[in-house]
Amino acid sequence: MESLQQELVTWKGFAVAVWLAALFLAERLRPAARPAPPAPGEPAGGAGRLLRNAGLWSLTLLLSVLVVVPLTWWAAEQALGWRPAWWQGAGGLLLDLLVLDLLIYWWHRANHELPLLWRFHEVHHLDRFLDTTSALRFHAGEVLLSAAARALVVLLLGFPFVSVLVFETLVLTATLFHHSNLRLPGGLERALSRVVITPSIHWVHHHARRRDTDSNYGTILSIWDPLFGTRSPTARTPGMAIGVEGRRERSLGALLLQPFAPRAEIAAPAKLPARE
Repeated sequence: MESLQQELVTWKGFAVAVWLAALFLAERLRPAARPAPPAPGEPAGGAGRLLRNAGLWSLTLLLSVLVVVPLTWWAAEQALGWRPAWWQGAGGLLLDLLVLDLLIYWWHRANHELPLLWRFHEVHHLDRFLDTTSALRFHAGEVLLSAAARALVVLLLGFPFVSVLVFETLVLTATLFHHSNLRLPGGLERALSRVVITPSIHWVHHHARRRDTDSNYGTILSIWDPLFGTRSPTARTPGMAIGVEGRRERSLGALLLQPFAPRAEIAAPAKLPARE
């Protein structure tokens, strides 16, 4: 990888780290909700939850360095060179970001609608509370599947590496924001939600009610769900039960093995407390 790309990756990591630290502190100074106690049979919350999320994140970081970034770079270098002149430069970057955000909407939706992808994505949803660490909690298998899908898109549509890197930076900052437990002024959040995904929108996506879980798929822009009819009418409440309907949180080891286990072994129905 050339030095310029290496420098851009470094700056991306620095920017995301600063944003993560700022939100992590802010949501503890001004929380929107308090975590519910663990359901019977669930592992401990609190520090135990943070350690589970950190464990999954550490694997994501390792895969990002070893697989995701090199694969994306390779795909951008080998991309089909069919893009017209008007789809380049600053205007081309803005169009790239719009198209990539539309594509990630459909990829996220596919993770809910295709059983194989849901096996891995469910690990993200089993978190029983949301904060910035939830935005970093993904199974390694989902990370690899996402990297492969992204590489294919970059290869076929000819996205430059810089466009993908800028988009990934925006995705990470947006994801940290809309998973956060930061209490925002109502007027500010309503104004922001007309353009971007806010916690009030995305927390409904993590509601432990399947019809809400299978809605609100947007990542950056909030236009896609209304456009494609997947916006939930449910309003977020401070006591909204978070998780997956009929399933319980699991230990870190069990979360890593879950996608490969027979469904009967991981069902373990648990009635999540209704806090609404």
